[in-house]
Amino acid sequence: MMTATKQLKLPADIQDVLDCAPSVIYPRSRKELVERALGGPGSESHVTAYEIPGRGLVQEVISEKRSNGVAVNYFEPYMRRRDPECMVIGDELPTDKPTYRQRFGESFDKTRTEMLEWLKTQDLCVTAFYIGKPFSQGEQYGGLLIAPRNMGFFIAGLADLQGLVTPEQYSDDFKIRSVMFVAPPFRHTHHGGKQVVIHNRYRGLHEIFSNNLYPGPSAKKGVYGSLLTIGEQEDWLTLHASTVKAVNRINGEVVLMHEGASGSGKSEMLEQPHRNANGDLVLGRNVVTGEEITVSLPNQDELYPLTDDGHVSPQTRC
Repeated sequence: MMTATKQLKLPADIQDVLDCAPSVIYPRSRKELVERALGGPGSESHVTAYEIPGRGLVQEVISEKRSNGVAVNYFEPYMRRRDPECMVIGDELPTDKPTYRQRFGESFDKTRTEMLEWLKTQDLCVTAFYIGKPFSQGEQYGGLLIAPRNMGFFIAGLADLQGLVTPEQYSDDFKIRSVMFVAPPFRHTHHGGKQVVIHNRYRGLHEIFSNNLYPGPSAKKGVYGSLLTIGEQEDWLTLHASTVKAVNRINGEVVLMHEGASGSGKSEMLEQPHRNANGDLVLGRNVVTGEEITVSLPNQDELYPLTDDGHVSPQTRC
């Protein structure tokens, strides 16, 4: 195994996972990640499956090559969208979210140990990424993913969302503030087949334990959750926002930020309004007469998107 992760000063039990695993790889490019998602060089499809006690081999996902990338399809319909009840808090610190103890009737400590022990038996893939955007100088907030190697599509998806920091780019300023572990069999063995992502604020790290293969709650929103935690600790805000620069030839330019929940129109703020064939804005249409209500707006701003659904903080502003 490479010694690169030792520079990151991981807690002993996490480092032990990497030391005990049969093998560990550290991808260095998106091309390598895409190949891994398809099962290796030359392969055009890959099925991610796990042995589940009492059930045998359970196929979770098929990844297939496409002309513009990789298509990923889940065999189980329930897994094709995010479960809104998937997040629980594994630690005992103050929270207004559901806790692991409340939902499953016991401390998360035992399950955490079992997940780490299971990962020790797997061929692993490790990737690092910046949490938010890298700063121009000073300490860099870093995240680490530890996942079974056959989860290539998830690993590649996280790198597309958050970026990829290769071992050669590790430095003394690159500090791991969050570690994400992925252990899909625990969805079946411990959590009744449900998607569950456990956030565990532990020893100065924000741990994310994902036992499902849908990346939204962990690779995307999970990392956002770690930013919220760090911001709370350091007294700065993390905003779930989109930003756009509007340039007008008469009034100059202005930067707008829209912070809000998913589905609140952040991405639409980045788009030019739709016009009819005459170039007018259509405000509405009378469904009885067919008459359109329009407005002429010739002096239209030019829009330059800066972030879309970005996690913008005072530390990571555009």
